[in-house]
Amino acid sequence: MKKLLLLATGGTITAIQGDEGLAPGMNAEELVSFLQAKDQNYQIVSKLLMNIDSTNMQPESWVEIAKAVYDNYSEYDGFVITHGTDTMAYTSAALSYMLQNLSKPVVITGSQIPINYKKTDAKKNVMDAIRFACEDTGGVFLVFDGRVIRGTRAVKIRTKSYDAFESINHPYVAYINDTGIKYVSSKPGKSTKKPKLDASLCPDVFLLKLLPGTKPELFSQLKPLYKGVIIESFGNGGIPFQGRDLLPEVRELIASGIAVVISTQCLEEGEDLNLYEVGRKVAQDRIILSGDMNTEAIVPKLMWALGKTEDLDEVKKIMEKPINQDTTL
Repeated sequence: MKKLLLLATGGTITAIQGDEGLAPGMNAEELVSFLQAKDQNYQIVSKLLMNIDSTNMQPESWVEIAKAVYDNYSEYDGFVITHGTDTMAYTSAALSYMLQNLSKPVVITGSQIPINYKKTDAKKNVMDAIRFACEDTGGVFLVFDGRVIRGTRAVKIRTKSYDAFESINHPYVAYINDTGIKYVSSKPGKSTKKPKLDASLCPDVFLLKLLPGTKPELFSQLKPLYKGVIIESFGNGGIPFQGRDLLPEVRELIASGIAVVISTQCLEEGEDLNLYEVGRKVAQDRIILSGDMNTEAIVPKLMWALGKTEDLDEVKKIMEKPINQDTTL
């Protein structure tokens, strides 16, 4: 029989109606009490780690979750983390970097509708997460609406529908239905190395979404506040250099010791700075390339890299190295 630890962090799944709307209100035991399993082949222990709307999730919260998994790692066969959906993809990616060499599944899930509502997706999602947490595999996964997604590849693309999450630029790991778990290709392997907690984060990271007309003067305001800047540019990732020329400002950020990552506002297929002149002009600098990583992975990965070193060459190496299948070479 598998022994699982369920860590509750709040979110819609535990929400109750208050005077100002829905807010997390249930504890972990109340959450588990809604679950009904037939032929139960697991033992589950539940713990309330925090009880917040995931809009209020912070990098320090990611560290607390990662430490809770690591501190209990030897005592359990798998882990389920219930979480609000709004920042769930950021958390799943962050855990994918902080929890290294996993030989057990760490599964994050939640719901679009509270578990105490008659019509809810919460019960199915949690039971699916429990089933996958019993699997003989290792890594961080997001389970939602019967689909298993790599922790570094999940993106929330719908605000209300049950199928809120998609796996971007990477196949689903598996599908879960009443008959069992069907892997898309093969079951993910598990590490044979000793598990490691690597939870040093630098939260001083800013995400800038370019638009036609972005003022160059904005960049100087970022320098005293941040150690890393992610620029979501257009298409394949070019930076405007005519009219409002942003290239000198980008170079100045790098010269001042700030790590600069170029990404794209396009959800799929990633950046390619070598394709157009607007990309090649910026690629000549010490820019960090994001490939086909999604924003929800780039943000915590940059925080994680800057938590290790401020050497821009080392940060670039860490960011551009695939970790837990977060990017395709």
